[in-house]
Amino acid sequence: MTVTQPDVTVVIGAYEAMPYLVECLASVELQTIGPERIEVIAVDDGSTDGTGEYLTKFAARAPMPVTVLRQENSGGPSGPRNVGLDKAAGRYVFFLDADDRLGPEALERMVAMADRAGTDVVLGRVEGVNRSAPKSMWGETLERTDVFSSNIMFTLSAQKLFRRELLDRHGIRFDESLFTGEDALFTMEAYLRADGVSVVADHTCYYLVGRDDGKHVTRSGGYELRFDSARALMNLIADLVPEGPRRDRLMVRPFTITLLPQFGPRFLKDGDDVRRRKLSLARPLMDVHWTEGVAERLKVEERLRLHLVAEQRLELLMDVLQFVRTKQQAPARLEKRGRRVYLAYPHFRDSAAGIPDSVYLASPRESRAVPGYREGGARSVLRRAARKARRKLPAFFRITPDGPAAAA
Repeated sequence: MTVTQPDVTVVIGAYEAMPYLVECLASVELQTIGPERIEVIAVDDGSTDGTGEYLTKFAARAPMPVTVLRQENSGGPSGPRNVGLDKAAGRYVFFLDADDRLGPEALERMVAMADRAGTDVVLGRVEGVNRSAPKSMWGETLERTDVFSSNIMFTLSAQKLFRRELLDRHGIRFDESLFTGEDALFTMEAYLRADGVSVVADHTCYYLVGRDDGKHVTRSGGYELRFDSARALMNLIADLVPEGPRRDRLMVRPFTITLLPQFGPRFLKDGDDVRRRKLSLARPLMDVHWTEGVAERLKVEERLRLHLVAEQRLELLMDVLQFVRTKQQAPARLEKRGRRVYLAYPHFRDSAAGIPDSVYLASPRESRAVPGYREGGARSVLRRAARKARRKLPAFFRITPDGPAAAA
């Protein structure tokens, strides 16, 4: 008898997941794609709350094939996901956290999108339940895009549909040495190696559930783990993307999402030893990956903080953070007839500090909120250059409404 390959393997890593697991599995059972097109591989990562027993009961009654694997606790989500991925037989793999749930029709819509568009990764719209969820990438449904021309780099969680052949061909697996940010590393590599990414923005495919008990499958750990995560993601991007604007654009993600929070208001509460340790951990990352191209893509306040981290200017950084904590708006300085805006955060044009003006220069996007700002694009620059050139021409070369000016 020939066994038909399932379209999608749902991999569930579960640790202390009760009672959230009940709704999670119900959402799988209610999928409209058809039970013959799904297989479930659930890995109980050493739970003691009945998670393993509930998975076994579900496997006995579920309409689709369910494999339950039980192991000693691994300390994080990477191990169970890798175990499930290695056992997967589906054309596609979807990683479902045991405390979250799928939206109605989610798998049917995402598999149909991947098959229609021929893409290797599909993002389904995510909504948060008692927690926040990413938003900037759901503006429109996209049959084919990539990480350079969309906002998908701001959702690097693993809850997406991946073509299994892509993962196997490149040996893409979760890094079990990381205890935070492991899904970001996995997903970014898949984005970069994929033959196209699709976005299903018009239908909620995934519900990200905030647990009332505060537990989560990921071990939070100390701040040093965040630097490990930032380092791994920055190194991956540098390895796979040549120097230039495309790399700079992707580097914005680890700098702002992973590294920058370590130098936010919480930094003011850290002891001196922790502050200096954080600066020392950041230094090699700034030396290697902090570029002008990354800096110019950030908001002034973000750029200023990271500039001071790169320069290891602890006292100045503390001044800036004290200002940020007050939630004041930095005074805007308009120059060049309103076409240039500087945001005067602490130490702006302080000769003793010696911070370049460029650090405080607002981008057009940030400048538009400033009254009196006059946006000057390439056309304005060209028009000004043309006017200047005409003024320098002899009179008989100038063009008037009636034609070339007559020589006197």
